[in-house]
Amino acid sequence: MNNDKRLTKSASERMICGVCGGLAEYLGTDPTVIRILWVIFSMLGGSGVVAYIIAAVIMPEA
Repeated sequence: MNNDKRLTKSASERMICGVCGGLAEYLGTDPTVIRILWVIFSMLGGSGVVAYIIAAVIMPEA
């Protein structure tokens, strides 16, 4: 049995780069929740924008 879960950008739940959609698919949650949490995280310290850009660069396509 192959339970090979990989964190990849989403092909179906894509708004900008598919990072939040891919993270939601990996965690088994709603992409909207991840997007809201990411916005809150970005507003609290600003590092969320940098983290999103890094994730968009290093995460492979689905």
